[in-house]
Amino acid sequence: MLYLLLEWIQESASPPGFGVFAFITVRSALAALTAFCISVFFGKKVIRLLTRLQLQEKIRDDIGLENHQEKAGTPSMGGLLILLAIIVSTVLWAHPGNIYIWLIIFVTIALGGVGFVDDYIKIIWKDKKGLIGKFKIIGQVFVGIVLGSVLYFYPEFQGYNTLSTIPFIKDANIDYAIFGEALGWAVYIPVCIFILTAVSNSVNLTDGLDGLATGTTAIAGLALGILAYVSGRVDYSSFLDILYLPGTGELTIYCAAMVGACFGFLWYNTYPAEVFMGDTGSLALGGGIGAVALMIHKELLLPILCGIFFVEALSVIIQTSYFKYTKRKYGAGRRIFKIAPLHHHFEKKGWEEPKIVVRFWIVAILLAILTIITLKLR
Repeated sequence: MLYLLLEWIQESASPPGFGVFAFITVRSALAALTAFCISVFFGKKVIRLLTRLQLQEKIRDDIGLENHQEKAGTPSMGGLLILLAIIVSTVLWAHPGNIYIWLIIFVTIALGGVGFVDDYIKIIWKDKKGLIGKFKIIGQVFVGIVLGSVLYFYPEFQGYNTLSTIPFIKDANIDYAIFGEALGWAVYIPVCIFILTAVSNSVNLTDGLDGLATGTTAIAGLALGILAYVSGRVDYSSFLDILYLPGTGELTIYCAAMVGACFGFLWYNTYPAEVFMGDTGSLALGGGIGAVALMIHKELLLPILCGIFFVEALSVIIQTSYFKYTKRKYGAGRRIFKIAPLHHHFEKKGWEEPKIVVRFWIVAILLAILTIITLKLR
């Protein structure tokens, strides 16, 4: 852990310039650079390994997109590279005594593990359905319970553990302890489970085009890093009239590592992709975004920040629900979209894949900017 080493050098020898490593901004930049270098440097090696192990994408022939058959054989489970870059960079540059850091590492690894099992079943066992839905949900619920329980019961979090900033309203917070402090967990923990499950599954659904989920996650991670930084500073949080949350500034380093890892992975994942992240990466990244938002009490901003992810998931829900409804009523199912998720709908309309991805990135950037300025638009 470089943080402890640098701290020891500073205290014992006090060499000029070493004090700069005490700043979260410096360590965040170094974490992003470290994660990027890990992703780029090991990218080719991981791709060759995945190819040699025949861990390659199996394209379903029932989705109605003929051009996607060209992607068959592309190495998958590249999310392992993203996880490696994020975890190593975070451990190297974050404060090892920070509870938030170890909690976010747990969420990332645990949900990455759920995704790994799903990918393994799809690729090795050649079962296109992957991990049975209820078992995937069980894994996500378990992680949500652990996250919610620690955030609620850990002594350092007492007093503001059930509060969350309300967007667009000044000096106002929602309190999940509607049944009193003794039963606050009965509302808060289910909220954590729902958010973690919703965001991780939404990112998973978005991961259908080359670079789409990777780039969009990097954009969301950058905005979350800014929110974590201001939440962990008493001066900025006071100026912005948001909750001051001691220690959350260290989550900026995790967010920076996520951004760096995604940009590095994008080096190989951009169109035409040389590797896919698979559920290993998408569930871990989505869970990381949801968990950080909960830790900094900004989960109510997720519908804006993660607008792309949520619209993608919503398109699937709407399509499925409408199809079932019309099938019961008319005897034959009807569709609102040509195909769901939404990015495939635009493919069916004739849009080129790179154009869809870049336009979604543009929207994601605008939503990230809006998320940041909500801190003052109140």
